[in-house]
Amino acid sequence: MQEYWEVYMKPMEGHPSMVSFNAGVADDVPDDQYMYVGFVKVPLKSPTAEGLISAEEEDDIGFIEDRLEMESLRYRHGKYIGRIVTQATVNFIYYLKLDFEWGDAAAAAMKHFEEYTYESGSRMDMEWEVYQKLLFPTTKEWQIIQNHRACDQLKEAGDNLRLPRAIEHKMFFEMPENRTAFAVHMDGEGFRVQKEFEPTDEVPLYGLQFYRIDAPFYYDIDALTLSIIAEGEGFNGQYDGWETSLVKI
Repeated sequence: MQEYWEVYMKPMEGHPSMVSFNAGVADDVPDDQYMYVGFVKVPLKSPTAEGLISAEEEDDIGFIEDRLEMESLRYRHGKYIGRIVTQATVNFIYYLKLDFEWGDAAAAAMKHFEEYTYESGSRMDMEWEVYQKLLFPTTKEWQIIQNHRACDQLKEAGDNLRLPRAIEHKMFFEMPENRTAFAVHMDGEGFRVQKEFEPTDEVPLYGLQFYRIDAPFYYDIDALTLSIIAEGEGFNGQYDGWETSLVKI
């Protein structure tokens, strides 16, 4: 299993939630070596108003996370796969080869943090449903992750994200008539077609590259890309991301 982590926000039961997950294992799940899911729930002592981790408590939660990982390795239990912070509680999630000593591993870790209460448990999850349905983002959530990563890179390069400029998008379709109909529809939304791509051995789909003048600021680009994804779904299209030029003025 590879280590490659992503972090994103999503609502859960009507509450804001911060999800961290190991995206590096996505291509290898379900993994029949790890058939159990284990969790440790730790209530926060000084959460934010939204029920998330406050700056003053961040170090303590990091120490708990490190100690759980240390004890998991010592007990040779399994793999740390994700963390959910919601409703003033941190939920640490592991996939385990066996679960009969999971409670002992959790207790060995949490004995170093007597000021915190906790709850631990485990159950069989052969299909890795917790990872695939709870931790792993939906198509739209994944797009927001990619958007913010691109915005961060532009910002670090000195870009003024609030300045409008041409933003190019790509969409792919199984049928050429869907591509044509989508292009006509998006023309009515102010987009202009730049290029069409024909199917190849590597990408056996009909592609379309199009653009519009917009600002790539975080929430603006989120709203824009989610709108394009929704529009594309009506034509059986698959969104393939965006790119733009650097504007420093």
